[in-house]
Amino acid sequence: MPYTTNPHLPKVRRDAVRLVKYRGWSTRKVGRHFGVNQGTVSRWCRKDPTGGWHEIPTLSSRPHSNPNALSREIVSVIITKRMGHRRCGQVVHQELLRDGIKVSLSSVQRTLDRCGFLKKRSLWKRPHDYTPRPEVTNAGALIQVDTIHLLGPDGLRIYIYTLIDLFSRWAYAEVVQRIGAQPSVEFLHRALKLAPFKFKLIQTDNGSEFSIRFTHMLKRRGIAHRHSRVRQSNDNAHVERFNRTIQEECLDTVPHRVAAYKKAIVRYLHYYNTERLHMGINYLTPLEVLQRY
Repeated sequence: MPYTTNPHLPKVRRDAVRLVKYRGWSTRKVGRHFGVNQGTVSRWCRKDPTGGWHEIPTLSSRPHSNPNALSREIVSVIITKRMGHRRCGQVVHQELLRDGIKVSLSSVQRTLDRCGFLKKRSLWKRPHDYTPRPEVTNAGALIQVDTIHLLGPDGLRIYIYTLIDLFSRWAYAEVVQRIGAQPSVEFLHRALKLAPFKFKLIQTDNGSEFSIRFTHMLKRRGIAHRHSRVRQSNDNAHVERFNRTIQEECLDTVPHRVAAYKKAIVRYLHYYNTERLHMGINYLTPLEVLQRY
């Protein structure tokens, strides 16, 4: 930070020096004229070798050195450890402590940041509203939703919405012609009519069909929504596994056409929810889990 933020002060310094150098005024008289100390005018005169023909800029008050600054040897060790295995600042800090080098974590992070080794978050990435993940203790507490993108024989894309309840493993799927925030809400509305329980929280990835608009549309219907972490497919492991299951056991056995997919999915969902045994719920069917609880 500079000592002052007055944008006109460089010109005032120039005029003060000019009065001393060319008008013959004393530094005391110039100080009284501009309302500053005599020593201040003397310092301005020493800073301007031209004698009042150039503006004297305002310099920063930042010190040139810090007595607590890290030595060059420690900075070199930090950079070497970072470049060796590209570990994060926390790991580099612990390695330094094990080597007997006492340095704070903030100093390590600032050094890595100053040298350009830290990856900054994009300023253009819009953060999503974070909702804590609840404990799944009943049906409908957490529903995972995803989409499957397939390419038909005629080159057209086929979209399939998939949904699974983490408590009972009750699942639902539907073939649609297009995806988006509005079609996603409509899919959930149709699934809610068929489900024997209410939806409390929907979890999706960060696809465009599950945007902030989708979140607000669900909120108006009394359903909460949360996004999974970026590039963390394990957050939606249940619905990802269901996507694989429905493709292997259903979609791959029928012609790749929309009409065939629609008929096959209806038959498969009845089998999946009422007859198929699931290892994750102690070899029960989703219907049996719902009946027990």
